[in-house]
Amino acid sequence: QVQLVESGGGLVQAGGSLRLSCAASGIIFSMYTMGWYRQAPGKQRELVARFTSGGTINYADSVKGRCTISRDNAKNTVYLEIDSLKPEDTAVYYCYAARVLVEFTIGDYWGKGTLVTVSS
Repeated sequence: QVQLVESGGGLVQAGGSLRLSCAASGIIFSMYTMGWYRQAPGKQRELVARFTSGGTINYADSVKGRCTISRDNAKNTVYLEIDSLKPEDTAVYYCYAARVLVEFTIGDYWGKGTLVTVSS
């Protein structure tokens, strides 16, 4: 059984920082691309950051410069740190795992999400 369990969400003040964690089980973690998505009320889900199994890191333009994704393969955990939080960062944040072979996604999984609320 594959599980992705997010933690670290909550209510924070604008300008503050937050670190989200996602603990994975049921997968060979090092083989998977890990990512974070978010969905704000009334908005489409968007990619925030990803960290591929090959070591490539990508960020959305909206968080570039104030966001850091990292992973600890020994702990089967991926992290997302967001600095200088803005009210527009308010969203449910979802952990994502995908097994990618060349350009083909051969398996993917989602966490249930953790709510981040940024007050002005």
